[in-house]
Amino acid sequence: MVESTPALYEIEHVSRYLYTSPVRHSILSLCLKPRNDRLQRLFSYDVITKPQAHLSSETDYYGNTKQIMNIYQEHQALQITSRSVVECSPPSPLPGFSGADAWEEILSWRGSFRYWEFTHPSAFARPSPALSSFLKELDIRLGGDPLQSLLQLSGTLFRKFQYVPGATSVLSPIEHILETGQGVCQDYVHVMIAIARTWHVPARYVSGYLYLNDSGESQQLASHALVECLLPNLGWIGFDP
Repeated sequence: MVESTPALYEIEHVSRYLYTSPVRHSILSLCLKPRNDRLQRLFSYDVITKPQAHLSSETDYYGNTKQIMNIYQEHQALQITSRSVVECSPPSPLPGFSGADAWEEILSWRGSFRYWEFTHPSAFARPSPALSSFLKELDIRLGGDPLQSLLQLSGTLFRKFQYVPGATSVLSPIEHILETGQGVCQDYVHVMIAIARTWHVPARYVSGYLYLNDSGESQQLASHALVECLLPNLGWIGFDP
């Protein structure tokens, strides 16, 4: 058996803003710095803005680094370029099941303040009549094991929905993709999070990047959305519906 080795990635993320008339002041919150965790090591990170801006850093409640950008000069265009170098280690293979009594442990977390944000509805991941109809139509229900239930859910969403760029916006509610069957990664993720939370499984939205081309060139033109769910004995596990 050949063991996988960590891979080194260089990431360049460019955001451009063009204004119809000159603006005098811009304030933005940048969430571009990759995290250090058990599978990802950050080697370098830098941000360049045109025009030049003042940047101040802060760490949010979830441990993400945010940078507040201020520009106090007239400008009609703004470009923000971040460059990062990260080393990613391959995750361990998933077991077949979460383990005995996994559902019982998940249910014991319901009253925990620690997981409150990940188990309760949010603006884009919430119960609704459309979601209830969707679950009934496809006969989506809990299985005997949390991991297997989530893997089956992810596969169902992948098969049911059609990926159509431009079909939704960042402000689209889940009703749009539930009723039309069309959307993009963020819509898939919002639906899966909403369902997982109705099962009392802690679930969160993750932004990142996908490396899509084995020839050595990345075809990823925008950030990607994924789901992470917390499971007993396994920790936070990523799903890409």
